[in-house]
Amino acid sequence: QVQLVESGGGLGEAGGSLRLSCTYSPRDFAINIMGWYYQVPGKQRELVAEIADGGMTNYADSVKGRFTISRDSAKSTVDLVMNNLQPEDTGVYTCAAVWGEIDPDYGLSSRPTYDYFGQGTEVTVSS
Repeated sequence: QVQLVESGGGLGEAGGSLRLSCTYSPRDFAINIMGWYYQVPGKQRELVAEIADGGMTNYADSVKGRFTISRDSAKSTVDLVMNNLQPEDTGVYTCAAVWGEIDPDYGLSSRPTYDYFGQGTEVTVSS
């Protein structure tokens, strides 16, 4: 079982930046794909960004060009840098992880369903 712990949420201003971090343990647990989800009350959790070993990434259209996901295996972290924040980015951000194969013809859309999720960290963006 892998444990995912998010940090870095809080209050941001429209146009500003926040950095979320997810630390996973144990460090050598077999996961090769990690992502960040976003959820607001009354709605389903939505994928924001994800990254696979080797650097393949996938972003929701709403955050392309604004958010950047990265993974540091040495530190057992996956970060989400959120730039040009918008009020609609407000929500709970949750880290996710899975081990699985990716079809190179389909990229991350071919990954298996995420198996592990953290507790989430709340982000509030003021206008």
